[in-house]
Amino acid sequence: MKRRDFIALLGTAFSSTLGAHAQQQTMSVIGYLSGASGPGPDEDGLGQGLAEGGYVLGRNLNIEYRWAEGQFDRLPALAADLTSRGVVLITTATLPAAMAAKAATPTTPVVFVIGEDPVEAGLVASLNRPGGNATGVSDFVNQLVAKRLDLLQQAVPGTALIGLLVNPSNPNAEPDAKEARAGVKALGQKLLVVKATSDRELEAAFETLAQERADALTVNIDPFLFRAHDQIISLAARYGLPAIYPVRAFVDAGGLMSYSPNRLVSWHQAGLYAARILHGEKPADLPVQRANRVELVINLKTWKALGLNISALILARADEVIE
Repeated sequence: MKRRDFIALLGTAFSSTLGAHAQQQTMSVIGYLSGASGPGPDEDGLGQGLAEGGYVLGRNLNIEYRWAEGQFDRLPALAADLTSRGVVLITTATLPAAMAAKAATPTTPVVFVIGEDPVEAGLVASLNRPGGNATGVSDFVNQLVAKRLDLLQQAVPGTALIGLLVNPSNPNAEPDAKEARAGVKALGQKLLVVKATSDRELEAAFETLAQERADALTVNIDPFLFRAHDQIISLAARYGLPAIYPVRAFVDAGGLMSYSPNRLVSWHQAGLYAARILHGEKPADLPVQRANRVELVINLKTWKALGLNISALILARADEVIE
């Protein structure tokens, strides 16, 4: 090899090394902390929002994922692990995850997607001026409990006893049950709260609903209950219970109906916020966003399988009907 060619080759190799090193230096690493068991389609919105803000996974951004698998007592340790790894921001799903991330660090920005009021929970000082290191999106799902009961009554007239399925280890169980009790009282109905933290307890919960002659069912939002959606849908069909769910994924899998925010949109908003913070904005200055799309989705095939007479009013109100 000629000396001139050898020097050129060395220069190329050196430039490549510098380029790779520069790429490593500019690669941001953020954390993702969730009370759930693994990724769902809704979290695709996070990547979309980040990309719109200039951060593409694998190019200039990596994400460290941590899943509590429904065991909320694991969240503080998982949050501490993320902060010890020096992530520059933590995104969180579920209120317990957001609380754990905020408690783990007073400085690392936290961008949450939750269903509760973040002011009442103590995550932020106010919706317009969050203060501190946390901001994000709230679906205010707990405020939809009463509305789901109203829709259930319209869909299944004459219901007297409504079942509410909750995970008692989730902090949202008691406040959401309180909302449901107020909702059924206003509708002239009664509420039966059944609890489950395992597959076996799910079987027992549905046996209780059958023994007490519940007319219909609503399911609370929770990572374990979401993971067990196939079993819940199967049990509802076995016992002939019309049910309304807090996430449309239940309906996609064969559940009767859902009334819920569009989580893809919520995560898209969270991704945009995360990108803005990575660009230098402060969480304290970014107002908490509210979900701007709440959708009623109906599975017509399941409706017919339950032998229900679907009203034209409910069909007209539906944002989507799955044939």
